[in-house]
Amino acid sequence: MNGKEMNEERFYQLKIRLLDIEPEIWRRFVVPADISLDRLHDVIQMVMGWNDTHLYEFTIGKKRYTESPESPKDGLESGRYRLGDLIRQEGRTFLYRYDFDDDWKHELILEDSRFFEPGLICLEGERASPPEDVGGVPEYNEFCKAAKEPQNEEDLELLRWMDGEFDSEYLDIDAINWILARYLRWSRKRLLEWDPIDWAE
Repeated sequence: MNGKEMNEERFYQLKIRLLDIEPEIWRRFVVPADISLDRLHDVIQMVMGWNDTHLYEFTIGKKRYTESPESPKDGLESGRYRLGDLIRQEGRTFLYRYDFDDDWKHELILEDSRFFEPGLICLEGERASPPEDVGGVPEYNEFCKAAKEPQNEEDLELLRWMDGEFDSEYLDIDAINWILARYLRWSRKRLLEWDPIDWAE
């Protein structure tokens, strides 16, 4: 690899899928190869539709990466590591776990290590992610049944919890990319250091 290639800003095309749920919930998106893992967490939250209200960890090989680990046994500090230093080969997979109570497990795969167009963008995907705090995979499956055909007061209460509606098939890629664009707007250095976001502006 020559010096020009080493200094070239590269972009990764990733696919993420939520494990243990059928039909599959997935997204295909693009990030800079040098994105830090804590910022990759932010992007995953946005493309998947999570609210970033719980802990997370990445597992790459035999190592775990998380935010502010209290001791080495809790994993490595995610903000100190860049994706491109850990994942280089196309086809390589790694895991992302979110909300240790509901225990949402995601698999990511590096599909393209030299994506042709720079940017931070969600390309495509299918289906909405489960609501936060729904309980996990079995509870989500029951929730979807209740949302489609409520049978009793308990089912109706679940719908009220979701403001009366939930469409598991709905996905708005344009809305995701609008959120990603706002995320970039407040950055000092792309995907490395970020100013606090004032969503009221």
